[in-house]
Amino acid sequence: MNTTVVLIVLDSVGIGELPDAAEYGDTGSNTLLHVLEANAKLMLPNLTRLGLGQIAPHPRLSSSDGVIGAFGRGMTRSPGKDTITGHWEMAGIMLNTPFKTFPAGFPPEVIAELSRRTGKKFIGNIVASGTDIIRDLGPQHVSSGALIVYTSADSVMQIAAHEDILPLPEFYAVCQVARDLMQGDVNVARIIARPFTGEWPYTRTPNRKDYAVLPPSKTMLDILSDEGFTVTGIGKVCDIYSGRGATHCLKTKHNADGMVQIMNTYMGSQGGLVFANLVDYDMLYGHRNDSVGYGHALKEFDEWLPLFLGSMRPKDYLIIVADHGCDPAYPGTDHTREYVPILAYSPQYLGGAALGDRTTLSDIGSTIIDIFGLQPSLLSGTSFKQILETEHNESL
Repeated sequence: MNTTVVLIVLDSVGIGELPDAAEYGDTGSNTLLHVLEANAKLMLPNLTRLGLGQIAPHPRLSSSDGVIGAFGRGMTRSPGKDTITGHWEMAGIMLNTPFKTFPAGFPPEVIAELSRRTGKKFIGNIVASGTDIIRDLGPQHVSSGALIVYTSADSVMQIAAHEDILPLPEFYAVCQVARDLMQGDVNVARIIARPFTGEWPYTRTPNRKDYAVLPPSKTMLDILSDEGFTVTGIGKVCDIYSGRGATHCLKTKHNADGMVQIMNTYMGSQGGLVFANLVDYDMLYGHRNDSVGYGHALKEFDEWLPLFLGSMRPKDYLIIVADHGCDPAYPGTDHTREYVPILAYSPQYLGGAALGDRTTLSDIGSTIIDIFGLQPSLLSGTSFKQILETEHNESL
């Protein structure tokens, strides 16, 4: 059986401000630390065994049982602190300029053109929290049919609609028109469809859909699938890369569903990459300043880990990372520019290897293609595969 690599992105689980955090207004941000402070009894023993406490020191992340994983901190070299920037960089694409943002809303002529192309009216067009704007403008949308458009500090156009007012196929078609429109001088990283349902103050549904800009060059996913490897994207992974490079795509309803799909996919894998994003940390807790909920979600993942680790085949790999921070205790509701954890485990190695501070997230992608026997220099990072191999488990 061929090697399987499982790459799990704990969306927004940052571990402290990057050296350039001040340029982003994020001095003092530390997602994991502040979540631990808000959850006085939170313990993460299994992430600690993988080495989390070695890169994010904290009394409740220390262990006398020894570390079984390799551990390091990842730095985003590209400008920005959003989903696309982080995921693209870990797959080998580094940006020289950040994606365009719209802190004052989108230009009136853009909204007018979107209305002309779709035949729909739009309300909002401000920087807003998704839950807040749906609560505030939802009744007007329901009564008028006008769609809610808004943005954030990230490069994103978000469009919200009630599923009973605008059926999903028609809603998704509107968002595709928006994706086609938002190019050139108004290019945004993502268009996000944000359907909601129910009565006021309404509930967002799992039917979110992301329309990302196409990657400008080949990613880790493209390289692997071109070489005949199976690449399964779980969660919003396929959307992030505009469906490119993945051979299979699986949607998730929430983190718990994502973990089930990771396990099921891994157990049926004959080799290749299983690439999953668990988004609840970011979407449900980070942006909503819910430090307690964030802690509960981390605990849920930590309690699932032994089940997965116990099922791993000797030559397979688990790599756990994040894409950026989203400190729920930090002022505002936006992402934060932080280091991210890199935890790597394979039963064939004894663990305990220090990966150091990786100066680009592209090292993750280079390592993964190196594991599959491809040249790590095909991407822009430096492989740490040799560091993982320093201590072989002779019992296997």
